[in-house]
Amino acid sequence: MKINSLSDLPDALFYPLKKWSEQSIGNYNLLVGIGFIFVMFSAAFVITYSIKTGKSDERTTLISLKSAYFMLIVIIACDLFFPKGYLVNQFFMLKYGMACFVSGLYLWFQSRKDLE
Repeated sequence: MKINSLSDLPDALFYPLKKWSEQSIGNYNLLVGIGFIFVMFSAAFVITYSIKTGKSDERTTLISLKSAYFMLIVIIACDLFFPKGYLVNQFFMLKYGMACFVSGLYLWFQSRKDLE
């Protein structure tokens, strides 16, 4: 795939993934399975550290808002970066998995910072 402009970059980067997933149903199922496991792990990660931050007060409200802000930034970046022509549901799953994971990482770093 030839890159003529900057808008062709996401298609060029993810085209090998498309070809690989279309080679066999096993590859496609592997892509979906790994994506689903990643989303479930990321959601559990966020929920665990959201519970660990405690009940809502002045300190934890700011932490929750900043965590949601990071989640929004990742969703917007993924919307700009991922192709929209193929594997739409798989990239949708990956986008929200990455957003939850980044939000969970922020909560994890914040809890480690609070414990020190």
